Amino acid sequence: MRISVFLFFTVLHSIFLSAQGLKAEGKKIIDQNGNEVLLRGMGLGGWMLMEGYMMQSSDVADTQHEFRQRLEDLMGVDNTNVFFDKWLENHVTKADIDSLSSWGFNSVRLPMHYNLFTLPIEEESVEGENTWLTKGFTIIDELLQWCEENEVYLIL
Repeated sequence: MRISVFLFFTVLHSIFLSAQGLKAEGKKIIDQNGNEVLLRGMGLGGWMLMEGYMMQSSDVADTQHEFRQRLEDLMGVDNTNVFFDKWLENHVTKADIDSLSSWGFNSVRLPMHYNLFTLPIEEESVEGENTWLTKGFTIIDELLQWCEENEVYLIL
């Protein structure tokens, strides 16, 4: 277990070192060449993390869990699962990132919910071990590709 965690973080660290990311230098944000970057961005809130204030559902469902429960009560578990799958497939598309880029935006921020990446602790098959889910990683990989094609920074 310790070896796999070590390897995971080693690979993750090497990805970060080779990524064309940004860093802070004093009060400036700079790229890998030392050039100052002014981020002009949009948040993709409501897509991978439903928040009541953004969904304007706070009076009936303030959290993603409450939102899901309301839908399950209304249309059942199977239809709710279909709804969430379609939501994730269609809420943000390549056309959206293409448009943001053409309008002069150079960054997007992605709020994320853990349930797209791992199970809740109480649902882990082996206590104390993480069960990784591919859905969230697949979505990020696709979004990262769209951003790269448009020279848009992705803020996770």
